[in-house]
This record gives sequence, structure tokens and C-alpha cells, in this order.
Amino acid sequence: MFRPEDNLESLYARDALRQLYLLLVRGKIEGCSLQRFEEATGLKLMDTNGIKDDLPPITTFLNRLLALTIEMQGILFTAFEQLLEARIDGAMASGTYDLGLETLRAESFRVTDRQVIYTHPTTGAETRLVSITERRRNRPRLLDEALAELDDPRAVLMINTQSGRAAVQVPTTSLMLDDGEIERRVRLIRPTESQNIAVRLMGGTQWVETDRPTFVAAWNAEVAEVPEFTDSTLHVVSGLLLPVWKRLPQDETRVYRLQTDDGERIIGRRVSPAWAATATGAGVPNLSPDQAYAALIEGKTILDLTEGLQLRRSRIMGVNRIELTGFTEAMRERLRAYGLFSEIISWKLRFFVPVGPDGAGVLAKLFNLWPISRISEREVA
Repeated sequence: MFRPEDNLESLYARDALRQLYLLLVRGKIEGCSLQRFEEATGLKLMDTNGIKDDLPPITTFLNRLLALTIEMQGILFTAFEQLLEARIDGAMASGTYDLGLETLRAESFRVTDRQVIYTHPTTGAETRLVSITERRRNRPRLLDEALAELDDPRAVLMINTQSGRAAVQVPTTSLMLDDGEIERRVRLIRPTESQNIAVRLMGGTQWVETDRPTFVAAWNAEVAEVPEFTDSTLHVVSGLLLPVWKRLPQDETRVYRLQTDDGERIIGRRVSPAWAATATGAGVPNLSPDQAYAALIEGKTILDLTEGLQLRRSRIMGVNRIELTGFTEAMRERLRAYGLFSEIISWKLRFFVPVGPDGAGVLAKLFNLWPISRISEREVA
């Protein structure tokens, strides 16, 4: 999703920004004089001694950039991007390139919805909530990659007796707990993900050692189920941001950029489905099963359904799951028929939505009978 070389807070970006400031002072940025820049952004580049030593940092520049008109954003960001790309290309050519994370990359970005959520009363500048369908290519680990892990004599072929899924268990780094104890962990490598689990918790899971033929059949079956692409929805607040800045989630303040299939460049703050659903205040929020699944897996969203049901991500024995709470005894058989599975954990019956290709389909059945009544945000666990 991210291309490492596009970190907007990297050394290359800081160098490019300083050069942009110098070009503004010298009047070399077409369409934006120094006076216009300072009046529009409120940033001062000069003092009585000439260009200031403590020029505004990249985060300040980006945040002020988002308060400008689309025209000014385009002028300044195009110049900045050109300076940045020149530095990156030079570093790559010399072999001194360092990596970072900022620009969103995928097989496809397609705008599916665009709503104005704020209009400045004086200038008419708009804040927009843009919904974008992102298509990512899935690259599952093939069987040969999994079996190559057996080069480590400590690696173990595993099967989950409940789900039938396969994994390779390998050693991984240990953790020091708050009390100073060292917690040994193992890593479970699966076709589309990996997860670390404390050794002491493995006995309480459904993972058991298996033979090679069983492992091979299960691994290949799961790889065959993985679709070529996965579509998900991104929500980006772009345009005039300062008036709504305090309303935006404060746990993630980075500014992202992406380019759509149509060539449109979008710069803004990414927000959760919960924030997007409530931003316009337009009645009962609605998410498709695929959108709901992605939001739940991310961990920032809680979905309240009718009849007191609630969906959220829970971490059970080191594994992220989608848990359904609030069910009654009369609902249990129907939930199982819809594809949810149950476990007794600490003497309590709990229900979970399958994590994987079947998850969205199970949610669709749930929503048909118990629609979403409320979407809310929470801190990621």
C-alpha cells in the first residue's frame, strides 16, 4: 500500500522543502510570490537578517498547505514534489537512498463518492470527504516458501484443528514483561499473514503439529482460495482542513497523498469508516459487508447492530478476531448457521466471525437480519 521512498518527513523531503523556501524567497516559483505565500499560509520565511535559520518544518508546511485553495495547493505541492523526486532519484543513482513510508500505492485507486462537509463562509473554500476504492494485489506465500522455513530445525508444521488452516511455527524474539520476566514467543507463518504468540498460550489454541501431506493439502487449499485482488474503501478528508482539524482523529495526524486511476492527485488526512459515516450527519450509517469487515479488522471501529448486538475486534491469545457480543441464548443456533463459530473462553461462551475470505459473507447474513444501527470509533488495541 505504501511506497517507502515517498516519506514526506524524510531527510530528502526536508532538503526539498528548504530548497522550495529558497526558491520562494528568490521569486522562482511561478504563480506564487513570497508575499502571496506568506499571506496565504501565515508562515514567515524572512527576518531582518535575510532568510530565517529556523524555517517551518515539513509537518507545519503540509498542514498549512491543506488550508489553501486547490489552485495554491497544486502550485506548491507540484514544485515540492519535483524537488523531492530529484533528490530521491539522485540518492537512488548514488546508492545512498534511505527508505520511508508516506505515499499510498496500490494497483488501483478509484473515487466512488465525494461529499462537501464544510464550506468557508467567506472564501467558499471546501472541505471534502472523498471515498476511494483501493485495489491491492494479493501475494500469498506459496508452498515452496513455507517449506523453506524447515531449513531451521526448530520449525514445525502446524494445523488448526478447528479451521483446518495450516501454518509454519518458527522461533521469534522474546519480550521482557513489566515484572522483568522474559516471555518466549513463536511466530506462526501463514499464507497471507504472520502472527506472534506467547509459548505459554499455544496450549490453549487449536494449533497442533501435523504431518507433511496434511500440511501441504491445507496450505495449497488456502492459497487457492485467495483472490487475485482485494478491494477496500479509503476515506480521505481533503481540501480546506484547518476549520475541521480538531474534529479529525488525533491518533493519526499524518498527511497522505495518492493518485487515482484518472490522474487526480488527492492530498489529505485519512479517517476511519466510523468517522466518515458520521461526518455528514446523514441519518443511519451504512457500510457494505466488505467495508465493515475491513473496518473491524483494522480495529478502530465498533459496529452496533439492532437487538443489542455489537461487533468489534478482540485480541484472543495473541490473535485478532472479530467478536460478536450481546447475543441471547435463542440466537445461538442461528448464529452458527450463519457461519459464526463459538468457543468457551474462561468458562464463558463467545461468538466470532471467521477471519479470512468467508468473513464478509458471514457479516452480510448478520446485517440482513440485524442491520447496523450505529458506528463508533475506539482506540486501536
